[in-house]
Amino acid sequence: MGSSSHGVGRPGARKPPPKRVRLLYERRVNLFSFLVALPGMSGSGILIWLQPWSLETKIAVSLLELFAWWILAMALQDQAVRPLQTLANVVAALREEDYSFRARGAASDDALGELSIEVNALADLLADQRIRAIEATALLRRVVEEIDIPLFAFDPERVLRLVNSAGEKLLQQPAVRILGRTAQEIGLTGCFAAENEALVPLESTSPNARWMVRRSTFRQKGVPHTLIVLSDVSRALREEERTAWQRLIRVLGHELNNSLAPIKSIAGSLSGRLPHTAMSAEQRQDFARGLEIIETRSASLHRFLQAYRQLAQMPPPALRKVRLLPILERIVGLETRLGLVLDPGPEVMLMIDPDQIEQMLINLVRNAVEAVFEPAPDGPAANGETGPGSPAPIPEVVVRWELDARDLLLTIADNGPGLLNPSNAFVPFYTTKPGGSGIGLALSRQIAEAHGGSIELLNRDDQKGCLVRVALPLMNSSND
Repeated sequence: MGSSSHGVGRPGARKPPPKRVRLLYERRVNLFSFLVALPGMSGSGILIWLQPWSLETKIAVSLLELFAWWILAMALQDQAVRPLQTLANVVAALREEDYSFRARGAASDDALGELSIEVNALADLLADQRIRAIEATALLRRVVEEIDIPLFAFDPERVLRLVNSAGEKLLQQPAVRILGRTAQEIGLTGCFAAENEALVPLESTSPNARWMVRRSTFRQKGVPHTLIVLSDVSRALREEERTAWQRLIRVLGHELNNSLAPIKSIAGSLSGRLPHTAMSAEQRQDFARGLEIIETRSASLHRFLQAYRQLAQMPPPALRKVRLLPILERIVGLETRLGLVLDPGPEVMLMIDPDQIEQMLINLVRNAVEAVFEPAPDGPAANGETGPGSPAPIPEVVVRWELDARDLLLTIADNGPGLLNPSNAFVPFYTTKPGGSGIGLALSRQIAEAHGGSIELLNRDDQKGCLVRVALPLMNSSND
């Protein structure tokens, strides 16, 4: 019953005003042309019917007059409507971003011509702006692709919508496989959880790598997106760490050497005076043994410091073009404890310091050979028994290399016990060997990075053992 109060028949309810019927533009032109010609046609018709002609002649002249009027009306309609239709087609093409159409009859001496001039000028302006936008977009895409920094764009649901080639290389997957996937699926959720310009580890990279994340927002078609830029600051952090170690080594070396030199000298002098002292043979023997220990340990500590000073005094590489294969053949020939397997890759010439690279490779090969004879953390050595009744694996170290688009990739694989803590392998002074100094790997990485390359140390996935990956750039090299 409540709905009856809204009936259309309720007294006093206003009816919507009737819509005005508006004639089409073409019909209005015809109507106005008829009204304009109506006085003249009426007067001429009266004159025709006042003439002493026959009825057939009067009708024929009247019809001829009407036909002439119709022809003139059609011509007027064509002159009034066709230019407007042309302008409408040009504007429609502009709306569809087609800037190849132009209005005809552009002239500055009449109103329609001026309108055509303005429409054509607008089309030229939009065409120029579109070309500029296309060129700017192409340039932006080229810069994004060529820049060696991973870029990712996510929509509000954190679905990946854009990635450059550096991002594909970081995730080790092509864009066609990761576009449309969420940040959680590709391992980038930490980039959203971390503070802006904070350091984050990534699941798909080395555990030693550190990435600085920068986030910003932009809109695409009115939808907010998040742009994530990742910068690898691992090398910069290592450089700062290396500088700190070098300063510490210089200070410690200076102070300890100043103390060790007189200690060793005094111990030697006292050893020479012992035969002339008034003491028993037993006392003289005890003093001699103590002075010998002091002198020996002073010499050992001096040699220890001299080894660490290599980290602080590494000269810049003297680059020259050399072949890689002879260097590896010499290094393999130096190792007598184990027959190394050299699996040659493509012949290549490199711009390197051969002395430094050879020293780096000697350190890495020596570590690999020592690893295969090292006891495993949980018992037997790599070349010993691995379990009850199981045969001992044959110690093996394989050296091979290959080329990619930018780098020489050299690997040294062993079947030793592997690494318990790979993240500490390159820390100066850190070693798991009883007689190790803890500078071999740190010095090797310093040499590789001085050549613009890198070293990665990780446990093997295919079997037990360790894998060393050395990357040296090919930017200044030429293949034979």
